[in-house]
Formats: sequence, C-alpha cells, structure tokens
Amino acid sequence: MKMHGEHKIPVDRKTVWDALNNPEVLKESIPGCTELEESDKNQFTAIVSLKIGPVSAKFNSEVKLSDIVLYKSYRISGEGKGGAAGFAKGGANIILEDNENGTVLKYDVDAQIGGKLAQLASRLIDSTAKNLAGKFFDNFIKIVENTEKIS
Repeated sequence: MKMHGEHKIPVDRKTVWDALNNPEVLKESIPGCTELEESDKNQFTAIVSLKIGPVSAKFNSEVKLSDIVLYKSYRISGEGKGGAAGFAKGGANIILEDNENGTVLKYDVDAQIGGKLAQLASRLIDSTAKNLAGKFFDNFIKIVENTEKIS
C-alpha cells in the first residue's frame, strides 16, 4: 500500500518538529494508541489497538526514526505485530516546509500487511488507512495549535 499527502499546520516548523518528536503528543495523536515510550534515542515502542473491518487487533510496535535532517525531514519506519490478526510494517518519509501560514507537512507512506489483515479487501485497507491518517492529523493539529497558544 502506498499513500501520500500534505497538511497545512498553522504553527512554525520548529513547533511542528518538536511535537513530531514528543512521545506524549504522538500518543495523543495516534488513533488507538494506549502506550508510546521512547526506548532508545530515535526509537519508540508502542501499543495500538485497531479495528479494520471485521478484524480487531492490539499491535505491539517498534518504530525508528532515521535520515534525520533537523527541523526539515526524517524517515519513520516500523513494524507492528497483532498476533493472529497479522502484522503491518512499513515507513514514511516526512518533510516539513515553511509557508505563509505556518508549516506544510508532506508525507509518503509505504506499507505491507500480512496474516488475516492481508485477506481483507484492499479498498477496505486503503480507506481505513486514509481515515486513520486523517484522524492523526486532526488530533495532531489540535494539540500543536493549543501548545502554541499556551507557550
């Protein structure tokens, strides 16, 4: 599965970068995330519970950041194991650019799934992934806007 897009975030690039690297902000932004902890520098462990069509799973995940260009871009990659439901693995290239109203976050995602999840229709997987990405950005933008107002 591949997915790409961009979101305009009405705060400065440094604020967006700091939030993208803050485990608490990410935990609150990721739909279904119940735990997210930094396990090592630029590495995280997470537990995410999701329902995709008829399949529900709790994913134990490991995530790593690489190719880091401070305040500009990085690659996030990882794998989540959901027991009998299967697995998901992949990554995303994230790029931050200034614009007149704040920051544009661009992303390119590549992912693979296996197990019961792979048996679901690709249209269901794609629509669920787009829906989860939309929820992530809705949550993330609300958090960084509120952080900016508090600062």
